[in-house]
Amino acid sequence: MARILVVDDEMGIRELLSEILSDEGHDVTLAENAAAARSARAAQKPDLVLLDIWMPDTDGISLLKEWASGGQLTMPVIMMSGHGTIDSAVEATRIGAMDFLEKPIALAKLLAAVKRALARGSSPEQRPAAPSLAAVGRSGQLRDLRRKVEQMAARSRVLLLRCGPSSFGELAARTLAAPGRRWLELASLSGPITQEQLDAARGGVIHTGDLGHLSRMQQKNLAFALDRLDRLDARLIASSALGPAELQAAGWEDALLARLFEIVLPLPPLAELRDEIGDLAEDVLKHLVDAGEVPPRRLPESVRPLLRQHAWPGGYVELVAALRSAALAALDDELDAASLRTLLRPGSAPALPGLDQPLREAREAFERMYFEHHMEREGGNMTRLAERSGLERTHLYRKLKQLGLPVGRRGEHHD
Repeated sequence: MARILVVDDEMGIRELLSEILSDEGHDVTLAENAAAARSARAAQKPDLVLLDIWMPDTDGISLLKEWASGGQLTMPVIMMSGHGTIDSAVEATRIGAMDFLEKPIALAKLLAAVKRALARGSSPEQRPAAPSLAAVGRSGQLRDLRRKVEQMAARSRVLLLRCGPSSFGELAARTLAAPGRRWLELASLSGPITQEQLDAARGGVIHTGDLGHLSRMQQKNLAFALDRLDRLDARLIASSALGPAELQAAGWEDALLARLFEIVLPLPPLAELRDEIGDLAEDVLKHLVDAGEVPPRRLPESVRPLLRQHAWPGGYVELVAALRSAALAALDDELDAASLRTLLRPGSAPALPGLDQPLREAREAFERMYFEHHMEREGGNMTRLAERSGLERTHLYRKLKQLGLPVGRRGEHHD
């Protein structure tokens, strides 16, 4: 059977998991902290690691980042926590964890997660690719944005994505990470970068995350990597919510900023992608399902108006967290609009059409938002919608079809 490494600082949990997994025929190695886990991983080359998040020396998320950035995440990892949060689960799976188990761990859930992880493996060929614009940019702004990213990166090894906090900068950056191409997350390195870690990104993409979040050491790592891009045949994709002057005031070196801001691509906020937010959400949900993070779930048409109306103050991070939570809470194979609404941040006004649009397009966008809002409020009841909007039903049907909106309740058809 498989070689499994269990990493947990609580002796009772280590022994319990060892007993369960040994009874299933697996060869189990135990580690009480990150230092022991490093040694065991190097010596045993496990087929699977069960990794606790909260440990006294180095937490599990940091150890996972260390393995990922050093090219050592060659086995599937299941994270465990007795104080788990959605944010930590999302971060762990973004780094490369395959699953997340909350303590106390039910026997059936443990065995199912282990079986799923061993079946899927963790090589790049077996892991589902992370979401990117290559997957979601089928039309409109996202399609054009994908083409811009690819076109600009073809002429420059360095590209800076200018975007607001919690934007989809990583989604855009991963457009350049073709299947099997290496990916190095520079923000996951807390110490000096090594040549071995850089070699792990050869021919691939080095991603910085938001420049405003990088420490002084990470800035030095960034400068070190920039000088070696040609030799590595790699590209560096950075993002920043701050401008050069703000970063300079925060202590960044002028020469480094000049190199980073030479080629800049602005990204629109998520609220400006109202017509594409449904397709984006559908692809993100599919990835969550394929990665084994949530049970098989679908995005019903009834949810799309809610996604379009929301202002998304938390950006892409809020979208992923809301979809993941709604999928885990859903009792059938579709997300529930009412449950999703409660997950979205209260008090945020619906996103208004852009005032820089031509009047006709802005009016059409507002009409679509208006009818989506009242269709959801009235549950698709055409009689009440006609009364609320002051339109005769035939005119109402014609208007809804003109705006590309579904007519009536789900399953209700009109000529």
